[in-house]
Amino acid sequence: MELWSLLGNSQQLDGGAMFGNAPKALWSRWIAPDAENRIPLACRCLLVKDLDGRNVLFETGIGAFFEPALRERYGVVEDRHVLLDSLAEAGLAHEDIDVVLLSHLHFDHAGGLLAAWQEGQPPRLLFPNARFVVGAQHWRRALQPHPRDRASFVPELQPLLEASGRLELVEGEYSTTLGASVRLSFSDGHTPGLMLAEVGDVVFCADLIPGRFWVHLPITMGYDRYPEKLIDEKRAFLEDKLARGVRLFFTHDHDCALARVTRDERGRFGTADEQRVLRGMPPPHLAGAA
Repeated sequence: MELWSLLGNSQQLDGGAMFGNAPKALWSRWIAPDAENRIPLACRCLLVKDLDGRNVLFETGIGAFFEPALRERYGVVEDRHVLLDSLAEAGLAHEDIDVVLLSHLHFDHAGGLLAAWQEGQPPRLLFPNARFVVGAQHWRRALQPHPRDRASFVPELQPLLEASGRLELVEGEYSTTLGASVRLSFSDGHTPGLMLAEVGDVVFCADLIPGRFWVHLPITMGYDRYPEKLIDEKRAFLEDKLARGVRLFFTHDHDCALARVTRDERGRFGTADEQRVLRGMPPPHLAGAA
């Protein structure tokens, strides 16, 4: 089994929105904003090659499905589908992916399921040979979004996934498609039914902890539905991962893909052993055994 960090399309979003009620004097020390107060954000995916003989992709990033005006509005940097290039660097095409697991269906995590925008062409689903694994609770949210987060979903995506005949909705700790190889848990603070996947001593943090700086308990995003609940969930999540030696995989951190959880003498969480890129590495517990 090999772990690969794959970059999808990147974004530049308002730093104040990304750091919620944290003052700019604090967060600008972590990530310097540009003249428009925007900070760089990755849309990083995790590829696991040969997971029980299959290629499994955890999320697909934002992709390139937006028309030019919306691409500019949402700060998407590239106009091509970067994830397809990243897959090619790992020796794969989107047709080679057997399973796509989606933590949730916000466009910056699931938009890469769609082909790049072409004028006059309807949205088209990629990954023709993959099964799509989505949390059942979040699926219901996506079908009937609240006005607070309706703009975060791609209306055309849910019908395309359902029509594929390859959609699995998950309620519990394991999916039928992936079995015991991937352990699932759920969080509601960012969006109801956010699904967190743990594989080979690595956990895909999704938007519970989008990057290193959000490991700090009080730090939440303006996009989070229930910030206080998220902080409680984050505390329990980090305590568990610290106790079990599970490393954190970050989707939005522009400069770090993987890190180990730490906690100092005052009880504050942090990160160490940070890795910017994963290129075919075994899971940490297997690397140690080797």
